[in-house]
Amino acid sequence: QVQLVESGGGLVQAGGSLRLSCAGSGSIFGINTMGWYRQAPGKQRELVATMTSGGMTNYADSVKGRFTISRDNVQNTVYLQMNSLKREDTAVYLCNARVLYGTTWDAFWGQGTQVTVSS
Repeated sequence: QVQLVESGGGLVQAGGSLRLSCAGSGSIFGINTMGWYRQAPGKQRELVATMTSGGMTNYADSVKGRFTISRDNVQNTVYLQMNSLKREDTAVYLCNARVLYGTTWDAFWGQGTQVTVSS
């Protein structure tokens, strides 16, 4: 079994910063892409940022220049540094990873962490 556990969410004022972490554990033999998605109330889940094991990154246009994704491949952990937060960044942030466990690749999700940006 594979688990992804997020941490680091919370309440912050507009213009502030937060750093999210997501640690993978369990029967992990390898991880390809890790990333962050978010879902605001009444809206569809959307990609925030992803990073491959080789370091290639992809960001949503709305967060470019403000958010930075990084990862520790040894610790199976991905981070999201969020700066210059805006009210519209308020959402549940979910970690996603494409994991090799045993001989099977599959996508796993964390339980989510709430980020609330106040004005």
